[in-house]
Amino acid sequence: MHDLMLHSDRPAIGTLAVNSPYDGRELDQVATSGVDHVDDALAAAHSLFRDRDAWLSIPQRLEILNKAAAIMQTQIEELTLLAASEGGKPYTDSKVEVIRAIDGVRLCAEVLRSHAGNVIPIGTTPATMGRFAFTQKEPIGVVVAVSAFNHPLNLIVHQVGPSVASGCPVVVKPAADTPLSCIRFVEILREAGLPDTWCQVVIAEDRETAEKLVTDSRVGFFSFIGSARVGWMLRSKLAPGARCALEHGGAAPLFLAPPYDRDNALAATLKGGFYHAGQVCVSVQRVFAPAAGATEFATELADRASQLIIGPPEDAATEVGPLIRTAEVDRISEWVDEAVAAGAKLLCGGKKISDTCYAATVLLNPPTDARVSTLEIFGPVVCVYGYDNIDDAIEQANALPVAFQAAVFSNDVDLAMKLYKRLDATAVMINDHSAFRDDVMPFAGLRESGLGIGGIPYTMEDMQIDKMMVTKSPEL
Repeated sequence: MHDLMLHSDRPAIGTLAVNSPYDGRELDQVATSGVDHVDDALAAAHSLFRDRDAWLSIPQRLEILNKAAAIMQTQIEELTLLAASEGGKPYTDSKVEVIRAIDGVRLCAEVLRSHAGNVIPIGTTPATMGRFAFTQKEPIGVVVAVSAFNHPLNLIVHQVGPSVASGCPVVVKPAADTPLSCIRFVEILREAGLPDTWCQVVIAEDRETAEKLVTDSRVGFFSFIGSARVGWMLRSKLAPGARCALEHGGAAPLFLAPPYDRDNALAATLKGGFYHAGQVCVSVQRVFAPAAGATEFATELADRASQLIIGPPEDAATEVGPLIRTAEVDRISEWVDEAVAAGAKLLCGGKKISDTCYAATVLLNPPTDARVSTLEIFGPVVCVYGYDNIDDAIEQANALPVAFQAAVFSNDVDLAMKLYKRLDATAVMINDHSAFRDDVMPFAGLRESGLGIGGIPYTMEDMQIDKMMVTKSPEL
């Protein structure tokens, strides 16, 4: 049982059982907070921010981050099993997430060491002569971070790590399905020397509590990872002056543009489409292939997909784990059945393995107006569309209100450049799948897919202000 991890003397409202998404067994329990707890937490964080003498110095922040990374390095196995058991991502992929999270904490320290201000080029006109100006970085204020379930450790690192590095007190609300990795990371930060009030965890009892946390006037920056419906709604309720970054989902297109390396494209599409059972915001969802070879490519992809091992996430042999909730299995089943009834060809999968797992599924030429073609599936389903004219395919790929990352497989440099230039995306991967990401990269959705730029250096930029000093002297 995990007690409240926030600055409040009030008893917990209740408890939340955290269960395995694979077999439903109880993993642990966490204490839940109400509106009054949130008020206490924000009051403590805001008071800390307003007391400039209490701010953590850059050397202190660097020491905390480096110690936290060192502690995590000694606990890779434990952190891997924790993330896999609560989030359902298979053991092998969860270990990659943990190693990446450790690197992310180190990256926060590296960026902090090099994240300086600028000299402003004044003194170049008669009106500005005799003056010198420069900027330095200061924390923006209290950060409230609301996170998603699908990377239960690394997403928290993306939000909390930059807050600590930037010198912002942070209150984090993890996904209710996966709070344990978040709690462990905050415990590690405290073991590394971070005072408790600098990072607090809220496990919200209800929606009212979560909304109070986000919309309070003491919030300086709101970081959100999750559904577009919730993210845009919360943004509309932010207090005046609060800044925000929203990271939502997409329906990533992947283009096959001959000539291309077929084996590389198949392997990458398989990984990018079925990694974490497709529960990734930039997962490969829509593959556009030349009509003459679309059936062959889709059939071979289906052959490989049907051989993926579906099982318990803690098992090192498992390649595809469960969906996060049984309701998601039912939703995906409904969408696939609808597409098949409307004319899509089912090449593999298309069925529930259990109440918690859905078979890796490949659909050929589903209707363009089917939900699998127009909405984010967020499940183990890849759609392949044959095209006769690549410009028409590009138009189809760009027709949705969401846009995030995209992928192109081609050995024709000019054709790859054409697709890079014309696809609506913030990043286009050439000869790799759309789900590739490194935390030093900018990571951002267009249109309904998000607002602002993720990636640790960019998040740190968002969480700080450039404070300028202008000095006037006759000696300048």
